[in-house]
Amino acid sequence: MSDVLARLLETNDWLMADGATGTNLFNMGLQSGDAPEMWNEEHPDRIKALYKGAADAGSDIFLTNSFGGNASRLKLHGAEGRVFELNKLAAELGREIADASGRTIVVAGSVGPTGEIFVPMGTLTHANAVEMFHEQAEGLKAGGADVLWLETISAPEEYKAAAEAFALAGMPWCGTMSFDTAGRTMMGVTSSAMVAMVEGMKNPPLAFGANCGVGASDLLRTVLGFAAQGTETPIIAKGNAGIPKYHDGHIHYDGTPELMGEYAVLARDCGARIIGGCCGTTPEHLRAMREALETRPKGPRPTLDQITQTLGGFSSNSDGTDDNAPTARVTRRRRQG
Repeated sequence: MSDVLARLLETNDWLMADGATGTNLFNMGLQSGDAPEMWNEEHPDRIKALYKGAADAGSDIFLTNSFGGNASRLKLHGAEGRVFELNKLAAELGREIADASGRTIVVAGSVGPTGEIFVPMGTLTHANAVEMFHEQAEGLKAGGADVLWLETISAPEEYKAAAEAFALAGMPWCGTMSFDTAGRTMMGVTSSAMVAMVEGMKNPPLAFGANCGVGASDLLRTVLGFAAQGTETPIIAKGNAGIPKYHDGHIHYDGTPELMGEYAVLARDCGARIIGGCCGTTPEHLRAMREALETRPKGPRPTLDQITQTLGGFSSNSDGTDDNAPTARVTRRRRQG
């Protein structure tokens, strides 16, 4: 079990995570409908280029190419029997890049949702979810991941099942949820409810937070919601690079590197300790984020108006936590990328 992330959190005010996996792989030729995890075997040079892009841009943490590497998701590609192998490869390629970087970089084993719905609404049981997450965790562990990184989760049951699986694997972990429905996850979790869940866990994460969702403004409003609970667990902010737009057959995110630099500073000032990007975030964005974090002093906690004036309006009036949530300049609800 590696404690490198815990040590870095003890000695650094903030750490920079990586950017998008999907966006950058699509830029390298991945086709819609393909399983990115298969590239760990078929195009290892491209996966190493993905990792190196984040490392060279200044990331202290990068996520492995294993987001959909559970049996349920891989079954769609006839690869449900290759979970351990493909996750091990993802982490081994990451280990190679991190170890050659000349500095301490955390290899975080990405674990995404199963894509299934829990009983009674669906068919996924707690035991089956734990089994799937445990299988994936063991592969990432064998490949040399320092920490497991649960992300884009909507259901609290899935978050808890992953935590149990990671304990079975004996691995430290971090975990983010995606708040994309008027300040809540798709399954109704609010920022305050997530803090309560995390702090009540038998196997709590080293850090927790939010990723993806709608846009950077909404994500930072959620981060403020975490911080308002007075939690001492480090907070993660991994927001999208702007808003997705369909152009010439491709999804394009309109966030510039300069805008993501502003986002990174605001995220830090909102209370986030681990700051990265999600959909649309390229190494160019990461370089601007690193420069902004290193050159601009920490400021006071921003107001909602300051966030929207800098990054654009929220997609909804409410942050999801109560009926009297503060409002700011509101824009039309946009589709998640």
